[in-house]
Amino acid sequence: MQKPSIAELRPVVHPPGVKDRRSGEHWAGRLYMREISLRITRRLVTTKVTPNQLTYVMTVAGVLAAPALLVPGIPGALLGVVAVQLYLLFDCVDGEVARWKKQYSLGGVYLDRVAAYLCDAAVLVGFGLRAADLWGPGRIDWLWAFLGTLAALGAILIKAETDLVGVARHQGGLPPVKEAASEPRSSGMALARRAAGALKFHRLILGIEASLVILVVAVLDTVRDDFFFSRLAVAVMAGIALLQTVLHLVSILASSRLK
Repeated sequence: MQKPSIAELRPVVHPPGVKDRRSGEHWAGRLYMREISLRITRRLVTTKVTPNQLTYVMTVAGVLAAPALLVPGIPGALLGVVAVQLYLLFDCVDGEVARWKKQYSLGGVYLDRVAAYLCDAAVLVGFGLRAADLWGPGRIDWLWAFLGTLAALGAILIKAETDLVGVARHQGGLPPVKEAASEPRSSGMALARRAAGALKFHRLILGIEASLVILVVAVLDTVRDDFFFSRLAVAVMAGIALLQTVLHLVSILASSRLK
């Protein structure tokens, strides 16, 4: 089977709305990854590879971020970034292949969400273990591993809070929530939500952003020859995760998403 051209592929795998989804498309996807993924998708749509197989590859790439971050120094941080970028790449490719081949399944949707949970958690747990200095000559400081795990738990809970809206509405016999329903009914809550959205501090506990932060602090730690900046970042991420878990729950309860 002849490979489709990019011009033929694009309108099918990138239909209107894919890149503009408010809560579905990552900025890195819009900025560069969707253009890279098109080239990979073009080579895969004429093979027997299925979207679900690609989702499994995506999941493995995301999980590998944790052991990658255990490699000391800047090389480990770079490997973590590579693992997360591969996760993002296959996150784009699996959906594009599904659209071209018209191979959709609830199992694929489910696997995609599981992969998102695992990738964020892997990055944060790996970062906590990295900050604990597992391979150093001194005593392992498990406080940082605990804080990294706490940040990972918060990242998972935030995703779960969003996904459980759909579960609650389904069990209540309601249709899927519309985007407008996410706005809080209280003007004060709406203002706080817009302020948090503008600052985007919550993104620091997402796998892609966190991996980039880890690379930056790895460079700073190399200059200082200690783990000061990594440990500071772990503590900040744990604080953000705890705060955002509570704020996100309040935001959902104060909106019309459960009405």
